[in-house]
Amino acid sequence: MTDPMAGLHERGRETFAGLVDGGEARLDALFATVPALGELAVGTVYGHLHERPALDARTREAATLAAIVAAGMAGPPLSVHLRTGLAAGLAPAEVCEVVVQTAAFAGFPRAVSAADQLNRLFEGHGLPIPPPPSPREVVLAHLAAAEGEVAGVLAEFPRTEVQATGPGRVLVACFAAGDGEADDAVPGAVLHCAVDGADVTSTTVFRAR
Repeated sequence: MTDPMAGLHERGRETFAGLVDGGEARLDALFATVPALGELAVGTVYGHLHERPALDARTREAATLAAIVAAGMAGPPLSVHLRTGLAAGLAPAEVCEVVVQTAAFAGFPRAVSAADQLNRLFEGHGLPIPPPPSPREVVLAHLAAAEGEVAGVLAEFPRTEVQATGPGRVLVACFAAGDGEADDAVPGAVLHCAVDGADVTSTTVFRAR
């Protein structure tokens, strides 16, 4: 009889290895004593949940990090999902913001414990402490001081929806003021902003036809 979990486990290992350098060796070391737990955990999280289409990988990792902090799981879970969160496209500042958000609902002691571990994890990854602003923050500041073509687009389409799609990419959907909040409103323009650290390095404007 075929074991369905075995297939999920193999797929999960492949997914994890694609996110983390030396991922399979790390999993083998983590679950060396209890390999059956590794099969269950990796198969469930990376073989099944990670492949569900309702959430993109960034959002799923952010939700996972929030759950880890809320549960007080400082240790391997936070370390592992910092790696996979960064690999999925979360910016370091977004990871920190997850901790801040979680503190209000899960309590400050657990958030402080997570922040303490992040100090060491960031240092180990060679990440700046504190991290630069999140890409979304950088773009919002850029839009507030926009000039030239971008300023013209915002004057024409002043209502914006700003969404980071990766550690260095932010999309800004720009709507006419009269579009209201209708779900079927089509943006008059979309800005693709490339972000490096605290700077917007380029903005490409796409206009609706």
